Amino acid sequence: MEIGIDSFAAILPDPATGRLPSATDRMADLLDEVETADRVGLDVFGIGEHHRAEFLDSAPAVILAAAAARTSNIRLTSAVTVLSAADPVRVFQEFATLDLISRGRAEIVVGRGSFGEAIPLFGLDTRAYDDLFAEKLDLFLKLGEETNISWSGRFRPALHGEGV
Repeated sequence: MEIGIDSFAAILPDPATGRLPSATDRMADLLDEVETADRVGLDVFGIGEHHRAEFLDSAPAVILAAAAARTSNIRLTSAVTVLSAADPVRVFQEFATLDLISRGRAEIVVGRGSFGEAIPLFGLDTRAYDDLFAEKLDLFLKLGEETNISWSGRFRPALHGEGV
């Protein structure tokens, strides 16, 4: 059995004072939490992805890279990467880079997300929600199989043997 923790990097009021921490302080606390999880022997720490004011996890790969520099054993994962709203090539490259920084401890969970705010935020049509995910997942999976990829779809420019 493996045990891990996920965080949405929510900014919540301090239970004692009722005050909200600054975004800077909350991010510092989050990185301390990952470091503590590593020190006590948890197996994995996941960071969600949201594009709302009450969450600081709009760029999980960046947060996980910062955590990778401060940890040595714990696996670092997205908890979920909203692939429907992202470019699969960029996501693949970000997590491949995270994997290098973490020395092989990076993982990714892709999905559509619990909230739909990312789709219109990035100029995508919410009516194509299912098709966006299916197409982008197809490309993302192919990126893990091929270095020079040829691919075409409806929602992203085609690739013609470019190296990824």
